Amino acid sequence: MASPITPPRGMRDFLPAEKARREHALGVIRRSFASHGFDEIETPVVEDVARLHSGLGGDNEKLAFSVLKRGLGGDDLRAAIESGDTLALCDLGLRFDLTVPLARFYATHRGELPPVFRSIQIAPVWRAERPQKGRYRQFVQCDIDIIGEGSQLAEVELITATAAALEALGLAGCTIRINDRRILNGLLEYCGFAESRWPQVLISIDKLDKIGAEGVVAELSEGGADSAAVLGGILAGLEPHLADGGVELTVEAISQILPAGMDTDTIADLEALAHALDTLPEGVALRFDPTLVRGMGYYTGTIFEIAHPGSGSSVGGGGRYDGMIGRFLGTDVPACGFSIGFERVVDLIETPEDSAADTVVLVHDPSVPLDRLMAIKSELVASGRRVRLDRRAKNLKAVLDRAAAAGYRSFAFVGPETADAAALEFKPLA
Repeated sequence: MASPITPPRGMRDFLPAEKARREHALGVIRRSFASHGFDEIETPVVEDVARLHSGLGGDNEKLAFSVLKRGLGGDDLRAAIESGDTLALCDLGLRFDLTVPLARFYATHRGELPPVFRSIQIAPVWRAERPQKGRYRQFVQCDIDIIGEGSQLAEVELITATAAALEALGLAGCTIRINDRRILNGLLEYCGFAESRWPQVLISIDKLDKIGAEGVVAELSEGGADSAAVLGGILAGLEPHLADGGVELTVEAISQILPAGMDTDTIADLEALAHALDTLPEGVALRFDPTLVRGMGYYTGTIFEIAHPGSGSSVGGGGRYDGMIGRFLGTDVPACGFSIGFERVVDLIETPEDSAADTVVLVHDPSVPLDRLMAIKSELVASGRRVRLDRRAKNLKAVLDRAAAAGYRSFAFVGPETADAAALEFKPLA
């Protein structure tokens, strides 16, 4: 029995109708981001392997696809095995996100860019994930970033532009959950966790929606039962407030659910951010969620995610990462970004009906002279229509069904007697 011919696991082919829907969504996102003053850039699909494994990518570094050096021999393989450093065999790797390449891009071109640089990156990335529903090894990210702006203006612009893009896609009912890494760090300090354990604790907190407060405590108890118990009590008290995605972004509401003595300046900053976002589209809710972590290790301040009732996972997220670019330049540069989870968003939207209004299939008789057939097609194309040619077959229904599945809305027969486009009779495709 022949083996199935399929794409590599976790990667997909797209048939024309699905590809059209994706391109529609990408076009809407591009236009929306550009209208908010962002400029599109492009970076290579590969970066130096040392850069991809420099500690900036968090757990995603473990999922990076690496590219072997050219011309390796047996001695190289034996040396790598003996040292345990398999990365010594690689010099490049496929990017696992767009933020690390952006930081490198900015370090490379800083002298050619404005003091505050607003970028768009829309491109595929690769991670060696365990494939499952909604999680792929190759997927598209839609990122906007602001580099060089240290004030909350960056967060306000990013959230506003992203919300506008989702509204333009017709995705209503979104909730933007907001937190701050400084609040998270203060929470861990309050519980008594050693700073060396913070990354591990944050990974456990990030699983709260899946394993609950008891599960988080169980994971962390071996490293310090007292601290884990204190955190567990706080998380258990928070769970009722998280049912609606969190609480209002006000000093009063936030202070009521956090332990006394938390960072009051950061809490006030979050309230100020909410006031500045009063112009968001109607129906977009802002909520404070102190358990929001965001898995990337490079975040330093405000972090945010977008939830939608139609998706079991976030449909967008980002935050401030002021320390990353300094790793390349040796000088700190403020930076903040937001990424739309394109693969999740595109499954929630529909292609507008009017996008196929001017599509037509010409079902032509084999005896029609080619010059006349092409003249008729060219006339329709010149009028702004999208035109496909299909040879007339005995099974006409199959021809028309394929055309309808591909997104075409009407058809017309072209026979030996058809003189020009004016003689065509257009009929709707059911």
